[in-house]
Amino acid sequence: MTLEALQSALAEYFAPWVQALNLQVEDACASQVRLRLPVTPQLTRVGDMLCGQAMMAAADTAMVLALMQHLGEFRPMTTVQLGGQFMRPLAGQDALVLATVLRAGKSLAFGEIDITGANDGKSVYRAQTTYALI
Repeated sequence: MTLEALQSALAEYFAPWVQALNLQVEDACASQVRLRLPVTPQLTRVGDMLCGQAMMAAADTAMVLALMQHLGEFRPMTTVQLGGQFMRPLAGQDALVLATVLRAGKSLAFGEIDITGANDGKSVYRAQTTYALI
């Protein structure tokens, strides 16, 4: 899929509050997608730190796009499991969200997400996911 098709999918398949994250598709290859999550005042808390809820929503969204990239099309799916670890706060820079499909079968898919600071490259959140392909 093209970067433009993946970017358009954000408006077509995701809820308005997810669209309000203003995620930008920056790169994609066979089973991987990288998004930029701009850090805005609406997504920060005390100390201008990016809130965890925004990171988790971006991670989940990025994996759906990575699965689209892997499968070559959108397929209805639902998150079965999303678990992760917050490793450090992120402030003063955008976040990069790298979603990688580890395996996609007929009914289940597995992936991992790494969110890093756009400027310093340090990991701030890592997640593992399972999706049911419907």
